[in-house]
Amino acid sequence: MDKSESNRPATLLDGLKADLNRREREILSKAATFSDSGIRRNPITDAEAGYRMTFSLDADRILHSRAYTRYIDKTQVFYLIPNDHITHRVLHVQLVSKIARTIGRFLRLNEDLIEAIALGHDIGHTPFGHEGERYLSALCQKAGIGYFMHNVQSIQFLDCVERKGQGWNLCLQTLDGILCHDGEIHNRSLAPNPEKDFATFEKEITAKKADPDFSLIPMTLEGCVVRMADTIAYIGRDLEDAIRLGLLQRSDIPSAIARRLGNTNGTIVYRLVTDVIKNSHDKRSIAFSPEISNALKALKDFNLERIYMNPKSKIHAETIQRLFARLFEMRLEELETNRRDSDIFSGFLADMSESYIDGHNPAEIVRDYIAGMTDRYFLHQFPEHERPAPPL
Repeated sequence: MDKSESNRPATLLDGLKADLNRREREILSKAATFSDSGIRRNPITDAEAGYRMTFSLDADRILHSRAYTRYIDKTQVFYLIPNDHITHRVLHVQLVSKIARTIGRFLRLNEDLIEAIALGHDIGHTPFGHEGERYLSALCQKAGIGYFMHNVQSIQFLDCVERKGQGWNLCLQTLDGILCHDGEIHNRSLAPNPEKDFATFEKEITAKKADPDFSLIPMTLEGCVVRMADTIAYIGRDLEDAIRLGLLQRSDIPSAIARRLGNTNGTIVYRLVTDVIKNSHDKRSIAFSPEISNALKALKDFNLERIYMNPKSKIHAETIQRLFARLFEMRLEELETNRRDSDIFSGFLADMSESYIDGHNPAEIVRDYIAGMTDRYFLHQFPEHERPAPPL
């Protein structure tokens, strides 16, 4: 076989990739983010990229990350519940990805970019969900390293911690969508801010760590879609989980909300997705209609009062908070005294790059160590008699 024959597969695949990039410009909206426009901090070789398109490569890297694997045992809302049908973080992420890609398909946006953002958007979540996030944030502030927010931490993992401190070298558009995904913020309409580069991105991270209320706007329509889809994915699902656990009855849902959105997760998702598509088609923004937006805001307020702030869902809150403080202080002391038999050395820092170790102070290392834990791994840092027990 001559040299030209051995090169044919690569030539064929390169040609197919070029065809796919050309087809994007023919079938996607002019407002979409095209795959050949992806921006990385460090350019990659053709051999490293292979025949995968830019944002498809990002999605694969996130999917195969160690942090993605740990989604399997991270709390969404309810923890220490002996019920296999309660939503965990891994399912929520899959639902966000599916809902966002459905919206993106009808709006002719880049589904690869949407998938990459959706898969990575919650990687920075602590064990025990938003409660754990609040406890760790208070400890980080006390240690002088700023507020802790899971969206910022998602960037920290994917950019600085994964691959033993080398990071995944993801595209700016992917990282920006992850940073700006906050589904707790209520927006009726969201238009992207495309004028960003990595310098702007770093400034936004710094500003967000200093002020949790600092407003972030995605740079792409795909990022805006994921932000809306995050809300759509959790709002009805949390309602179903709460009903399944007996925290409320379906009849408790206010009639004004049920008339607009329905009173089951399936109906709520369908009506919200349909409304977004209708109100965003051929526009450079992602939007709900005023009526649906108002009903969604009312449902968020209802969930906050009846589910997220319900004392019945927080029976272990004091114990979990105390364990967060103990673990942070214990591992910080072990780092500062060079206790090499500690789990933070033997587990988290084993084979970690010098650039990561030199670039992070002890409190930041402890933050990354705890934030990456699953619920189970966190609890197993303590003797069994100190762990909160699930209800019988």
